[in-house]
Amino acid sequence: MPSDKTSPPSLWKAFNQAEFAASHTLNLRESLPTVADARFRTEQWLRERQVSGAGKVLVITGRGNSSPDGVSPVREGVQALFHSLRRRGVVTSWKDRSEGAFEVTLAPITALLEAPRRKRHRDQSIPAAAATSLAGLDESTVALLRRLAQRSLEALGARVPEKFVEAEMLSRFSLLAGGLEPGPDGERRLRDAIVQAIDELDD
Repeated sequence: MPSDKTSPPSLWKAFNQAEFAASHTLNLRESLPTVADARFRTEQWLRERQVSGAGKVLVITGRGNSSPDGVSPVREGVQALFHSLRRRGVVTSWKDRSEGAFEVTLAPITALLEAPRRKRHRDQSIPAAAATSLAGLDESTVALLRRLAQRSLEALGARVPEKFVEAEMLSRFSLLAGGLEPGPDGERRLRDAIVQAIDELDD
């Protein structure tokens, strides 16, 4: 593949479109966001793509040709964000796709679910909205959440009272639902994510 420095932008765009579908591409360059907005949008989008099982995605930041010293603050801000997202179990790696884009490999869902545990944040409070939303879920979704919670605790070799299983259900729900955009198929996608997480634990 030709280098980014010698290839015209249109050629790189063709390469990217051939490998990454629109649903797997976040184009920040088109909207010219601030650094803070770019970081927020990138994190939300990557979390949603992770829970949806995207695998690898493309984040286009632009090269920063019109920025001071030719360095894109959006690109630098997004790259710094990747380090934080890796610690939190959202991404595993990233690399330059070109001078204006990153190819990002998303972490498995189990990495997202286990990150708080690895950082010893088990006493982290669960948003009240999670408990409220749980009551509105379909019985089949709640049953899957319970199975995931029990399976997660079993992986630790723990046999715990029911109240801890319920707390684990809320924690799993909060993490998974936080990565899904609202919509009519949101609960179906939540169930798909739970099933994927269980399958990863069983592997």
